[in-house]
Amino acid sequence: MTRPAPAVLAALSAVGAAALWGTTGTAQALGPDSSDPASVGAARVALGALVLALLAWRTGALPSREGSHARGLLARTPAPVLIVLGGLTVATYQAFFFQGVARAGVAVGTVVALGVAPLATGLLGLLLGERVTRRWALATAGAIVGVLLLVAGSAGEGGRLDLVGIAAALGAGVSYAGYTIAARALLVQGWAGLRVMAWFFTLGALFLAPALGLGDLRWLATTSGVLMVLWLGIAATGLSYVLFQHGLGSLPASTVATLSLAEPVTATLLGVLVLREHLTGLTTLGMAVVVASLSVMALRRRARPVAPEPV
Repeated sequence: MTRPAPAVLAALSAVGAAALWGTTGTAQALGPDSSDPASVGAARVALGALVLALLAWRTGALPSREGSHARGLLARTPAPVLIVLGGLTVATYQAFFFQGVARAGVAVGTVVALGVAPLATGLLGLLLGERVTRRWALATAGAIVGVLLLVAGSAGEGGRLDLVGIAAALGAGVSYAGYTIAARALLVQGWAGLRVMAWFFTLGALFLAPALGLGDLRWLATTSGVLMVLWLGIAATGLSYVLFQHGLGSLPASTVATLSLAEPVTATLLGVLVLREHLTGLTTLGMAVVVASLSVMALRRRARPVAPEPV
């Protein structure tokens, strides 16, 4: 039986990770009404850090095989700097994302965040030596138009445009780009993917600790609160970032970010089917334009063959 090519498996891993991320907004919406975005994000990162640390310890965290291909400014940045940057952006992503979906809605908040993320990742990828093509520029322009349509549609038909929610979602997209590029730089330097994720989320948990210490955590004593945190920490963080680091170890950061479009698709389907959120025609058109434009970016070049992982 023919085994799938490493690049195909890496792409499927990235899509699988994004699909799991797409459940986070719905999970929060189904959780206790008394929970707040900051403490939910902090609890998710804390449990996710524990899961990733245990997995890195149990597997031995095999090193990346890309150390000999280091190039670009970020590829030569000292590892401790990249680790702190990754931990900080993991923390800011949680704070921004949960605030964004709480105020702007699951579908709109997620699509804005993940529509911006590939664009920001592509630009930051220049610091890793990853090239930007004319096709990427065209896809970027189309995606920006799509996001504008989406945001405008969220205020249509009597709806109210929540600027704070939209701004928070934009901040989440930039934060995603930050830790994606930091992780890719460490993998290029030869670091083990699981170890990178464990470090990022451990530091992220420390940065978010005040949200747990100062917040009202009575919602954690409820059944729905416990189930929400277990899902967010184990599936939507631990498992998803195992898949994410596998994809990032074989594909350029900009390609992985483009494949993250599975997240808004998942979130939108769950928002409409489970939460009964209403999408206007303009919002639906904007989402379609974003997906179509950034799908072009995913097809901009063939994936390069990579060395097989050691057994």
